Amino acid sequence: MHRNLDRAASATAMRIANGNAAKKGLPEGKKKKLLDPKTWERDGKLVETASALRRQLGGDLFEDHNQFRERVTAALDKEKIKIGTADLKLILRAASWRVETAPPVIARIHKPGKTKADPLRGFFEADVKGKPAIVEYETDTDLRDTEQVPLLESGGIEAFIGRDVLPYTSDAWIDESATKIGYEISFTRHFYKPQLLRTLAEIRRDILTVQKEAEGLIDELVKEPVTV
Repeated sequence: MHRNLDRAASATAMRIANGNAAKKGLPEGKKKKLLDPKTWERDGKLVETASALRRQLGGDLFEDHNQFRERVTAALDKEKIKIGTADLKLILRAASWRVETAPPVIARIHKPGKTKADPLRGFFEADVKGKPAIVEYETDTDLRDTEQVPLLESGGIEAFIGRDVLPYTSDAWIDESATKIGYEISFTRHFYKPQLLRTLAEIRRDILTVQKEAEGLIDELVKEPVTV
């Protein structure tokens, strides 16, 4: 779900205003970036772009981010504004928030004949503008998780995901670009040699020794004459 774009301009202006924090121990890298004229020029263009989009789109609320992006692209073309992908993402993020019931955000569209549907690996069948297609959705980094699957897991990763993940998160898929296969060696388990514990007899002997030493100190204190 997305709200109107006047939020993007105010968020950018707020980031510039907060630049006064440089006097309070701002990291050197951020301080250098803040004092760079290109940073101000970039943020100024973001404000101008967000304002232009606000004029084109008005204050409508879009519950489908895919439609929202299409309207933003059309508005940019109409205003003849060219903006980089990273800057556009900043504006979209500032004007959007997550709603669990909203449609998933499409990242890439494939023709059914060239790509096969494989939900376990992120390729889903969908209707795009009334036509069948295979789509990849944008991942929600806040919901991303990592699982360690035993190398000898019966059925492999697919069986593990189907048994322990999909029943609870039906729209999850495997990011094979981040999958790593290898061995994990526990150095503590294989190489650590714990020190042998003392026997009860040794512990008892040490306690009695300390007790006798304490009693001797008390005797010495009591025997000393008291000076008035």
